[in-house]
Amino acid sequence: MNILIIGSGGREHAIAWKCAQDDFVKQVYVCPGNAGTYLENKVSNINIDTTNFSLIEEFCVNKQIDLVIIGPEQPLVDGITDYLQGKGIKTFGPSKNAAQLEGSKTFSKDFFVKYNIPTAEYKSFEDFESSVDYLDKVSFPTVIKADGLAAGKGVIICKNKESGIAALDSIFNDKAFGNAGNRVVVEEFLNGEEASFIAVVSNDEIIPLATSQDHKAVGDGDVGLNTGGMGAYSPAPIVTEEMQKKILEKVMYPTMNGLIKEGFPYLGFLYAGLMIKDGAIKVLEFNCRFGDPETQPILIRLKSSLVELCLAAIDNKLDSYSIDWSNKHSCGVVIASKGYPESYEKNKEVKIKLHEDDDLKLFHAGTKYKDSKIITSGGRVFCATALGNDLKEAQEKAYNLVNNIDFEGSFFRKDIGFKGIK
Repeated sequence: MNILIIGSGGREHAIAWKCAQDDFVKQVYVCPGNAGTYLENKVSNINIDTTNFSLIEEFCVNKQIDLVIIGPEQPLVDGITDYLQGKGIKTFGPSKNAAQLEGSKTFSKDFFVKYNIPTAEYKSFEDFESSVDYLDKVSFPTVIKADGLAAGKGVIICKNKESGIAALDSIFNDKAFGNAGNRVVVEEFLNGEEASFIAVVSNDEIIPLATSQDHKAVGDGDVGLNTGGMGAYSPAPIVTEEMQKKILEKVMYPTMNGLIKEGFPYLGFLYAGLMIKDGAIKVLEFNCRFGDPETQPILIRLKSSLVELCLAAIDNKLDSYSIDWSNKHSCGVVIASKGYPESYEKNKEVKIKLHEDDDLKLFHAGTKYKDSKIITSGGRVFCATALGNDLKEAQEKAYNLVNNIDFEGSFFRKDIGFKGIK
């Protein structure tokens, strides 16, 4: 089989690395990929514009691609799955309509209310003045979100009205998130512990993946700006077997059935960002793809075939499929460029000293390979990922790996995983 992965981040490196492990997979292509996928065994990077669906289709035909897996959210929201499936190419990812769950926070919040899915109180606005007026009616802290896709950075927690006005001014008037901020959601602030619940979904069938917990804030102790994620670990102790049943019953199945009623059944990875407090669940957001950096610590624990799992979903055979997981714990620590999630410098040469084994993997994100050197090209540059017999061991091994990576301006959180260590 030949596989094509769309995307260039750490998630896509992990997906490509996992797909290449199958003996029946001949070649994995990544479009556009990064330095990690360039150096990976049985993996090749393809320089095609991911917005040019016809060129991607042409590549799939020429290379006899048997399966396309879509990594990031933008191509999904733009309708790449509809296009490729319409050309007879097996593609794993939701339709453009279903991807609205992530593409528009207003759509998702309205959907939650319609189908009785627990979530925070909210109101949507399309202009600065009325959203500012609404701040007189909310309690603080409150949460202000850009409606559209903002690479995980469009969420601002505001402690008072002044910071709320500043956030709205930045979104509406300064266009901090571009067109993603043409509409905003002002939302009730929720207390509790966050968890990521990611599943493979096919119509009304669902297979939960290993549980995980992300660390969104840029600084230790969950302080500072929200990012795309600074690290994650798996499994997440807060998602007990009883809690998983509740999540499926209250969140996942109502979502799947609601999408079927709306006329666009779901196919792909479905990620619920949850707030859990005293056994109660509320949905913070849905992502219509594998989380990043959750993908890395989840996939390093996956013993069975990711390719077979995706094909089972496409062929409506999830009900007879089971996944084999390692009993080990995993931890992934993101190494980022100074200034992230705001402006940061690129083109820094990376020095790496490491010996990878089955329990240790350095996943690349914002890197490129140039003149036989690894160069930084993004805000999140690596995810140092490790397995251990318990979370503490996995954490120690991940940080040992981090200490073998060096580039100018690098930084990382020093507390990834502590939430899960009792």
